Amino acid sequence: MYKAIMLPIDLAHESSWKKAIPVALKMAEAFGAKLHVITVVQDIRDGMVAQYFPDDFETKMVREAAETLSGVVAREMPGVDVTEHVAAGQIYREIVRAAEKNGCDLIVMASHRPELADLLIGPNADHVARHTPASVMIVRE
Repeated sequence: MYKAIMLPIDLAHESSWKKAIPVALKMAEAFGAKLHVITVVQDIRDGMVAQYFPDDFETKMVREAAETLSGVVAREMPGVDVTEHVAAGQIYREIVRAAEKNGCDLIVMASHRPELADLLIGPNADHVARHTPASVMIVRE
């Protein structure tokens, strides 16, 4: 049923992957699907704050995120064939873009219980679900 699965991970919050990884692994195994794992570094290039960071700040952040992501994949998904992705930009847009680019027809991601700030800003899981043609499975904390 599913050919490729995207699993977004927020490296700063273990809750974004602790329960979602086992679900994504089971889904990939059940359907023989390719598993893609992505983390997104927030883009600061267009913001007013960009002027306060060194020119190579984003490059360093992406490199550090790639190293950390590889560590999480090695530790939490040993022996599993996983394609790792690191993107910089608006979180939900980069997740949707990577899923489309890699032919992912399912996105498995964690979400927390909505809080007041989420109602004003909107959680990433909600944005992903509204902007992707892929199916989205939300794994609650």
